[in-house]
Amino acid sequence: MRLVAFDSCDQLIADLRRAAKASVGPYGFGGGRPELLDGGVRVAQGAASKVDSAAEPAYSGTNVHESQADEPDLVKTDGRRIVTVGQGALRVVDVATRKETGSVDLGVPNAGQLQLLLTGDSALVLVPAGYERGFVGKTAEIDYGPQLLLVDLSGPPAIVSRYQGEGDLVDARMTGATARVVLRTTPRIQFPDSPTISDEKRRIAANRDAIDRAPADAWLPRWQVTDGAVTSAGKVDCGQVRRPTDYSGGSLVSILTFDLARSVLGGGDPVTVVADGDTVYATATSLYLASDQRWRFESFAGRAARPARQETDLYKFTFEGNQPPVYRAAGTVPGYLINQYAVSEWANRLRVATTDPKTDRSAVRVLNEQNGELVQTGAVDGLGKGERIYSVRFLGDRGYVVTFRQTDPLYSLDLSDPAKPKVTGELKITGYSAHLQPVGVDRLIGIGQEADGDGRTQGTQVSLFDVSDPAKPRRLARYQIPGGHSDAEYDPHALLWWPAANLLVTPVSTWNGQDSKSAALTLRVTDDIKLTGEVTHPTAAGYPSMIQRSLVAGNVLWTLSDAGLRASDLSTTAQLAWLPN
Repeated sequence: MRLVAFDSCDQLIADLRRAAKASVGPYGFGGGRPELLDGGVRVAQGAASKVDSAAEPAYSGTNVHESQADEPDLVKTDGRRIVTVGQGALRVVDVATRKETGSVDLGVPNAGQLQLLLTGDSALVLVPAGYERGFVGKTAEIDYGPQLLLVDLSGPPAIVSRYQGEGDLVDARMTGATARVVLRTTPRIQFPDSPTISDEKRRIAANRDAIDRAPADAWLPRWQVTDGAVTSAGKVDCGQVRRPTDYSGGSLVSILTFDLARSVLGGGDPVTVVADGDTVYATATSLYLASDQRWRFESFAGRAARPARQETDLYKFTFEGNQPPVYRAAGTVPGYLINQYAVSEWANRLRVATTDPKTDRSAVRVLNEQNGELVQTGAVDGLGKGERIYSVRFLGDRGYVVTFRQTDPLYSLDLSDPAKPKVTGELKITGYSAHLQPVGVDRLIGIGQEADGDGRTQGTQVSLFDVSDPAKPRRLARYQIPGGHSDAEYDPHALLWWPAANLLVTPVSTWNGQDSKSAALTLRVTDDIKLTGEVTHPTAAGYPSMIQRSLVAGNVLWTLSDAGLRASDLSTTAQLAWLPN
């Protein structure tokens, strides 16, 4: 598992074409949106955002995996202002006056979920790939790639630079004022539209012919950047592309680097790998890409007799300051990751938790970088036999893994010896935790679902675990919402832990068979879990507004939904202000 450069552009294209023909199915590769969106920048400016020179109040940040690797989200705050993105616009709210002070139309109608990163007076808005539909004499449908918008917040919010790429937005991380964005692209190949042909062998043969006819640079990602009235374009050079020993040829992954202290984005100095990467993990100095081939459908007739590997490939990159990442090592582990929390770097070693989909056996492996390879130094296997991993959390030299089928074993792991990681304790309870959140020394909150003895889920469950004794993890308390579901179960950004008040805020939606309800619950966590209040938003179009995010600035709890932004007293949850979208 080494990443190497291609000897030439001819070799790159020939090898990618060969791999693509072996992996293409009757309906193409699936995913990817390669076309660029043409059009100018549309800006609607509001009043200037006031910056108070007084001391900034305490405030919460996005609930992230690693503290020095910020993650994009729907809302950000620096303690003075709150910046949100949604419904095609960026809005700025002054924390002190609780009023909107500016907004800008991002020029992305009908875009999917927008996200942003915030540093100083700059915001980077991440726009996913998608479709724009409208009526101009007849139905118009435009397929466009991801966009990155640099917004200046020093005065009225204004877009100062727009990057338009290809493919799909995978994820991004920011350290200091430098953002690193990962894009996945598929080759620009027009597969034949054959709705009347049902024979899969014939469809695959036609798709392979299309691959043979594709131009030489069909696999090389392109982009264009607009700074003011000037637009420039570029594409990845053959010499920038690296390949592992095994790849599908169906996609490339590029890491782009942007210094947000500058007023222009540029081309991002892409570092490109021939891979199908879908998971990003980063620290303050390194970034890992995880790639597997779960997307393959081997049952199609005529497909090459090449079964998808039940493995995850890992690529390690390191970086300094605002420089592009440098490739360091690669490795492979059996099984699949559940999410980025299944990966953790500590003491120059990587810990990885995976489940083997064939055997439903899970393991935690410790890898060390040696001569360009991520080499296994130790492993603890056989976790949750017949089950799969539902959540993972690594904290220093300890790890916690939840597996589930009918009951929920919480495993406590000792990872201090990289050659001999071991299970030190196990707690079996009903239900499962889909996310594990540290809430102080030797305490974890698990948020997931309660379940009966047969594994049937019964509603949201918040559990408080005492893990001070590695041999005997125990549950101190739990809070259950029958029939409830929480976005925090699969998106940790939806969860807020405010240690100054021992306060946990989580969104929960319930359905009792007749009525639905959505609220942000405020839970006081000590040796127990007590409900102290709940926050709701006005209904929208007759439906409850689902609260997506919560944050704290000073003594105010702010909650965000598609309907608007609400300010509430942190102690009583009484409403202080409502700012509709």
